[in-house]
Amino acid sequence: MRIQHCTSCGSYQHYPRPICVTCGGDRPDEVEAAGTGTVDSFTVVHRAEELYVLARVRLTEGPVVLTHVTGVPEPRCDQPVRLVEGSEPPVFTGSDDGL
Repeated sequence: MRIQHCTSCGSYQHYPRPICVTCGGDRPDEVEAAGTGTVDSFTVVHRAEELYVLARVRLTEGPVVLTHVTGVPEPRCDQPVRLVEGSEPPVFTGSDDGL
């Protein structure tokens, strides 16, 4: 997953924008995110027989991403998650890393 990093102030942001929302710098670079974070908030959508967990995930770098979380039978806030490799759009799953 790629996110933006400001070369002027060092802040990270997601979704991509032409300027840094922190300092107004006009040259944010794209960098690869660590792919880890924690669940800020979530809701469970009951669709047919499967559950769909829609969550706000705060990346380790700081930005918040609205995403789908899979493989978590009992989601909770502050739960560590990691990016599912190759998922597009980004999907996260439970992590035992304990961030």
